[in-house]
Amino acid sequence: MSGEHDDHHPSAWGPHHWDHGAPHNSWSPLIMSVGFGIFLFMLANAFNNDVVDASYIPIVMFGLLVVLFGLIIWWRQDMSFDGTYEPMATGVPFKNIQIRKVGMWVFLMSEMMVFTSLFSTYIRYRTGLENCQTVFERGDWVEQGYTLETGEALVCFEPASHLIASSWWHIAPGAINTFALIVSSFTIVQALRYASKPVGEIDEVRRKKLVTRYLASTWLLAVIFLTLKMIEWFIGFYVPEISFLGIHEHDIKSLVAEGYTIHADHYHHHDWVDEATGATMLADITVGSSTFYVTTGTHGVHVFGGIVGLTYMTYKAWTGGYTPKNAVSIEYFGLYWHFVDLVWVIVFPFFYLY
Repeated sequence: MSGEHDDHHPSAWGPHHWDHGAPHNSWSPLIMSVGFGIFLFMLANAFNNDVVDASYIPIVMFGLLVVLFGLIIWWRQDMSFDGTYEPMATGVPFKNIQIRKVGMWVFLMSEMMVFTSLFSTYIRYRTGLENCQTVFERGDWVEQGYTLETGEALVCFEPASHLIASSWWHIAPGAINTFALIVSSFTIVQALRYASKPVGEIDEVRRKKLVTRYLASTWLLAVIFLTLKMIEWFIGFYVPEISFLGIHEHDIKSLVAEGYTIHADHYHHHDWVDEATGATMLADITVGSSTFYVTTGTHGVHVFGGIVGLTYMTYKAWTGGYTPKNAVSIEYFGLYWHFVDLVWVIVFPFFYLY
């Protein structure tokens, strides 16, 4: 009797018998919620008023470890999912649609509101504040005393594109990232394609290799995206001399090295020099820089979340865990990944080109 009870009520910490239904006793959602709460709250305290309080860093890391523990529980339960239990919605307007797909679409709608808020904030300030380049060209900033010499800064909007779109080399990381994400949408669809092929139409060993290969390719493209983002923001890169192409040896500075930071209240662009007086215009560009970093950073967090999910999915594919019966799990992740790609297609021209 007790053994039968254990079969129908599996451990909330590990592998689940899906033929008995969903694991309602899973601790994973609660643990991950607590972990995210600790992480976000302590991160806000660690970086307060442009001052880093290192005493909060261990608690921030502890929050991440709690999230990871919750993810491991979730993955242990999902590893045994073979497509046996896929509940359908019964109410209008989602009747006869998989509940997990409905949940993903509801989640994406909430994410759409997040990015819509960020884009609308950007547009509001971009159109509401005078452009720093316009202020510089007008020239009255010299008489008003907004110069590097006086230390007084004027408030204006300085888009990141002023730096990024200044040359091909500056825009290269963003352009390559755009290409990488577009290709990653193709690779995730290919993973779903081969995982969904009916039994007998494709050799199971070949199915396992192809699904693993395409999921790993998506993972690699996502890692390339974040790597180039870090290079663009913090590191910069070296361009060697290529004489037959007319390329001279030079360094491409990162945005941070250029002074374009989220708290740049005394910023001066290297072109903002008055020819007559030699004065350099000084500007408070925190509005423009913060909208850039918050929007692109929020998108980067979503890419990182995708990398975490792809790490697990690639491992599951490598173990042969995806079959036509449960390949729909790749489709649900694909919905999220296509959304992340679509957001970037909007972010790139808004923040990098215009």
